[in-house]
Amino acid sequence: MLVTMSIFIAIVAFLLIASVLIQNPKGGGVDATFGAQANQMFGVAKSADLIEKITWGLAATLIILCVLTTFMLGGGTGGPEIQSAG
Repeated sequence: MLVTMSIFIAIVAFLLIASVLIQNPKGGGVDATFGAQANQMFGVAKSADLIEKITWGLAATLIILCVLTTFMLGGGTGGPEIQSAG
């Protein structure tokens, strides 16, 4: 199960990177990347909104998957415990 969760996390992380790279920081969004085809399908404002919603959804999914994986591992310290001298 841990391997499956790790694969899901890797896929979501890759998609999140791709969705961030598609966005244009000046608000052009998909239009600057794909040209007039995206403009005909979605329109200028709707394409930027769609990519932004996808980015936020992927970010939330990544956080949830990471938290669930932590709970599956047991959430222990993972390291050696410090022994008190005495």
